[in-house]
Amino acid sequence: MSHLHEVGLKTGDCLEILSVDLLEEQAEIVESFRELASRLGIQLGWHYDLDLAWVGSQLGDLSGVRILDAGAGTGVLQWWMADRGAEVVSVDRLDRADLSGRFRLAYRIRGLRPDDLLPTWKLIPYRLSPTDRSLAARIRAALRAAATTLLEPIRPKAPGRVTLHRGDLDILPHLEDATFDVIVSISALEHNEVENIPGVVAELERVLKPGGLLLVTMSAARDDDWFHEPSASWCLTEDSLHRIFALSPESRSNFSEYDSLFEEIRASKTLQQRLAPMFYQSESSGMPRGIWDPQYQPVGVRKRIESIHSKPGIYGR
Repeated sequence: MSHLHEVGLKTGDCLEILSVDLLEEQAEIVESFRELASRLGIQLGWHYDLDLAWVGSQLGDLSGVRILDAGAGTGVLQWWMADRGAEVVSVDRLDRADLSGRFRLAYRIRGLRPDDLLPTWKLIPYRLSPTDRSLAARIRAALRAAATTLLEPIRPKAPGRVTLHRGDLDILPHLEDATFDVIVSISALEHNEVENIPGVVAELERVLKPGGLLLVTMSAARDDDWFHEPSASWCLTEDSLHRIFALSPESRSNFSEYDSLFEEIRASKTLQQRLAPMFYQSESSGMPRGIWDPQYQPVGVRKRIESIHSKPGIYGR
């Protein structure tokens, strides 16, 4: 059964630099993400309140909707969607086979392939295996894994499901053509080599159903594409994003407001006050050492994948 008509509350392809106004306009959605992230022990990127508000506000009833979260890591979006009944396939090059018990106790999780997720009971010897951690720390981790093994079968779970898969986004041989209603990606594609990003987008579109919705956030640049060294990510111009995503000339864009929107982000006390602890501990981040000095701003890309079978009115156009 297709659920495409139930998602994508906004219509039309677009490039949208994400405004700080989203913090107020989508305050309830922002708070739902922040509460879940806190409960799961997830730290958010400095602009993720904007990214998540923009994506979350465009998803309607997710019950039974099949969604690919591209470059998900252990990020909050996949769990938020599963809480709302979505069938999520979570792809990342990160090895998540030893996923923490806090996720396993709250969600129905499986691996797409056997090596994508260790059975929970196997975490016990895995946590005890020699590492740079002390023996006492390893024993405590193994005891937590043992408790998870006992509790996992009886704990109530979110209505949706998350399927983990380790892989590169530019080649997804284990995912069939036209099998997802929606694809989402939060600040992930820009970490690929810039010449490889069009191939990543093409591969994502391959697995998206005709009429399906693509929602991606990336980093915007005004005049020229440039590489932000601390976060190892590309910032891309309006022209580059149009080309990479093959957007039509009629696609809406607010890049004409680039400077004013950027100034609002720089002046945002809310974003500054919400800066996660991880930023104060590293030079390799979007906000090195927690010094509030945004060098780029987030941009959302929305695109419908059309086909001769897509009918206006059915898929929200």
